[in-house]
Amino acid sequence: MAKINFVDHSGETRTVEVEEGATVMEAAIRNAVPGIEAECGGACACATCHVYVDEAWRDKTGAPTPMEEDMLDFGFDVRPNSRLSCQIKVTEELDGLVVTVPERQA
Repeated sequence: MAKINFVDHSGETRTVEVEEGATVMEAAIRNAVPGIEAECGGACACATCHVYVDEAWRDKTGAPTPMEEDMLDFGFDVRPNSRLSCQIKVTEELDGLVVTVPERQA
């Protein structure tokens, strides 16, 4: 199990445990993390699971795919560290990952 830290736009942190192989979005939905809507259910077909990956974790989560970048165009307040949480697979290496949920989703 890996721990993922979700920080809301006001700075409050919620830490959840998630099994390896799940996505960060699935962890958020299963644990009712506020601000993650995931309208498409993780199909990379919307931008409602948008998060900001903490700078210390960007190399470990990797860069978005071209398809993910296209979907991020629909996101709210997209930044260089923006990712769709449905596209980040949880691995042992991501134990302790910190992501911030935007003030609102697209």
